[in-house]
This record gives sequence, structure tokens and C-alpha cells, in this order.
Amino acid sequence: MRTEARFPEIPEKAGHYESFYLKLTQPRGGRAAWIRHTVHKRATEPATCALWFVLFDSQAAGPRATKRQFGADQLDAAPDSYIRVADATLTDGRAIGRVATDVLEAKWDLSFSDTHEPFHHLPRDFLYRAKLPKTKFLSPYPDATFNGHLEVGGERIAVEGWRGMIGHNWGAEHAERWVWIQGSGFDGRSPEDYFDMAVGRIKIAGRTTPWVGNGMLFLDGMPHRLGGFSHVPSTEVSEEPTVARFELKGKGVKVSGNVGAPAKDFVAWIYADPVGPEHNTLNCSISDLDLQVELDGRTAETLSLSGGAAYEVGMRDTDHGIPVQPYPDG
Repeated sequence: MRTEARFPEIPEKAGHYESFYLKLTQPRGGRAAWIRHTVHKRATEPATCALWFVLFDSQAAGPRATKRQFGADQLDAAPDSYIRVADATLTDGRAIGRVATDVLEAKWDLSFSDTHEPFHHLPRDFLYRAKLPKTKFLSPYPDATFNGHLEVGGERIAVEGWRGMIGHNWGAEHAERWVWIQGSGFDGRSPEDYFDMAVGRIKIAGRTTPWVGNGMLFLDGMPHRLGGFSHVPSTEVSEEPTVARFELKGKGVKVSGNVGAPAKDFVAWIYADPVGPEHNTLNCSISDLDLQVELDGRTAETLSLSGGAAYEVGMRDTDHGIPVQPYPDG
């Protein structure tokens, strides 16, 4: 087991949210699935849970998405599993589930494996126990290979060697604004290479901080940690609803790049905080990603991924132009 659910230990008086999510993209890009198991708990109230599903397809008019919410009786975390929400269970190496609404029925039966170590976005273990930051990020399977099948609206889709990841985040409050970017299977590169970046701005004493970013570039068998508190002054992010530009530095490495996709390929959701207002969250798991990598002692090089990267941006704004899915949160 590469991580564990936190919600079973949350006191009744505390607020909490938690998410285990899968992102998997077919070889050569253009089609991907995004599956999310979530827990939401307001202070002094029972927890609720939900299943979220999206099929992205660049050849379609837009994503096919649905979500269903359940009570606490449909939520648990057995010793041999990460989480169960209703008819969906995530364990070490297996994800099985079903979610059905009037809009869409989706099923999945997936096995997965990953030879990489988990990527802890926060650079020190004590930060996962501290009150700040209020959002904790972890990629227990940062570059997984998936096999099995999906069934979406009656269509059976074979999953054979799809690349992706499994993430886990939790906390008492979402960041004020965040960007998450992930990609693997770069053109002409080893399938073991991957990039995973999460940056956020948080509110402290009523003031919003600069971007604080943490990322990992795994290249040619070597991990390169990016960002962190010491690199806040050099962290640059310029984000828009469907495109972002960014730069992160680490020890002996600098990565700059851009990510984006057509507006039609994004899905927008409501993410509720356990305490306070909501965010609009936009996601596209078939984005294009280009990275410019500068490593000490090596010639600069470009990594490209067409139609296979995840780009997510969370915001308070509601004027982003992407239709929001008609599902409340919390």
C-alpha cells in the first residue's frame, strides 16, 4: 500500500475533503478517462462521498461526464483497499467501479502497475502532519500503466497499455487557486519518463501568497525534484482557462513549458470547501504539453506530448467560459 485514507481518523468537529483519482490516456493520445472517488465533510456533520467520471475524446464534441453523490453508509476504507465509494473500489493494483445517472452510465475494471516510487509533492514528511499547508498532495502511482476495459454509455473500450497516474489529496481547505499538470509517454522518449507538477496560491491572514510549486521530472532513469519553498521567487505561472505557461527550477535543472487544449475538450466542476465558498475547477486530460528542459552539463532539449497530458486549474472565477457540470458538491 502506497498511501492510506485519512478520512477515518478525522474528528467529528473537523472539516475534511479527500480525493483518490485516476487519469489514464490511450497510447498516442486523444482519448482519456478521469475517475475520482471523493469524501467531503463539513465540521460537526457526517461525511458524504461521490464518484466522478469523465471520458475525454478529441474526436467528439466534448467530454462525457457524470457524477453521483452518496451518504456515509456508502463509504469505507478496508485494510486492503484505499477507498470504497458505493460500487467503486480502489486497491493496490486494481480499480473496479460503476456510476450511473440519468445522463450517463460508466463502468471500469482496470489493473495497474508502476515501477516508480511514489512522488510526495510536499518536500518534508512533517508537512503532511502540519496544519499548513491545508491541502496535501501525493502521487502514489505517478506513472502507472493501465490494462482492462471501460464501458461508457454502452460502448466497451479496451484499455491496453494506457499511461497515466493515480493521485491522492486531502485537507481542510482547497488552495485559493491551483494548477496541476501531468504527462507521461513523451514523443520518442522512454515510457518511464514523466512530469508531475502542482502549484498553488493560498490565503494566509487574508493575503494571497505567490505561487508555491512542487514538481517532479523523471528523465532517463533519474528523478529531478522541482520547486519548493526555496524556489518560490523563481516559480512562474501564467494560467488561463484553457492554457498555461510555467517555469520551475530545482537543483541543477530548470523546466519551462506550456500546456493547453481546445475549450471544447474541457470539463468544469464545482469543488466545495469544507469551510467556506466554492471553486470552479476546469480539467482536460487530453491536453498538449511541451517542456523545455535545461540540465546542468547537458544540451537543452524539448519534450512533447500530444493529446495526453492533464491540465487542471482551480479558481474562484466563474467567467471562464466552460459549461459547469450540473452537480453540487458536498
